Amino acid sequence: MAVMTYREALNLALREEMRRDPDVFVIGEEVGLYEGAYKVTQGLLKEFGPKRIVDTPIAESGFTGVGIGAAMVGLRPVVEMMTFNFALLALDQIVNSAAKLNYMSGGQYNVPIVIRGPGGPAHQLAAQHSQSMEVYFYHVPGLKVVRPSTPMDAKGLLKSAIRDDNPVIFIESETLYNVKGEVSEDPDFLVPLGQAAVRREGTDVTVIAYMGMMYRAMEAAEELAKDGISVEIVDPRTLQPLDTETIIRSVRKTHRAVVVEAGAGFAGMGSEIATEITEEAFDDLDAPVARVTGAQAPMPYARSLERLKTPTKEKIADAIRQVCYANGSR
Repeated sequence: MAVMTYREALNLALREEMRRDPDVFVIGEEVGLYEGAYKVTQGLLKEFGPKRIVDTPIAESGFTGVGIGAAMVGLRPVVEMMTFNFALLALDQIVNSAAKLNYMSGGQYNVPIVIRGPGGPAHQLAAQHSQSMEVYFYHVPGLKVVRPSTPMDAKGLLKSAIRDDNPVIFIESETLYNVKGEVSEDPDFLVPLGQAAVRREGTDVTVIAYMGMMYRAMEAAEELAKDGISVEIVDPRTLQPLDTETIIRSVRKTHRAVVVEAGAGFAGMGSEIATEITEEAFDDLDAPVARVTGAQAPMPYARSLERLKTPTKEKIADAIRQVCYANGSR
């Protein structure tokens, strides 16, 4: 094991997979000479050259289409979005081509492509650069959607995504790139897609949260432990396919559930998880499923308003107290 940042873990995953498989290449804006907008591709151009680390014009639809075509003929492209907000410009390529080609070709074409980059709330990047984009993709048949929360998972899940024969949407977080953690240096280390992780064991309530919200839930759990409330935290890691088995098993143990997501709540990931819990574990619940979500509003630039827009430790703790019928809930 080595201690490294989230971005270094992603870099290591790319480096290992490119060494292992000559069909893997990276394409996107500033991935080569500039070494990535967030330095995830640092040093890769020097090691692998311009045929495998490909700088592109500012044309998301164009270079995503190039990646899809390359995947159709047997290569394994990793397409970097400078920010996933820019993937809006490539939605037709992703949704109408990458996600559907295997089905519409009767299985003649696989599309083993990874489309990766940062998304979700950042630090004062305002409305057009702080959107939680997973909602745009996780209900599209044919796409897998991954949101890794830790450096270990960043490496293991990215390697699994690159090896998968299906198109994978891999959304990171700008706020987590400098987070440090232990990471396996084994080049064969993988984290399977579709497998949730129990980040904290507890007995009174299950909190389902991922990415930055998982860390805020951990903070809330530490605070509530002082009041005798035992919180279990489940990180889905992969949103599609979703590991409902692990989530339901936890809820059946604790009998209460709080779902946290950074994006606006209406028709969001929290809605889907709350529905799964209600359908599968209704008789096990001692309280209604609670959701803590971002406000139904564009992300403001001002730091104080940004805090009002996104779930906080305090909001999560309040929701937990409410489902536990604990004194002090608001």
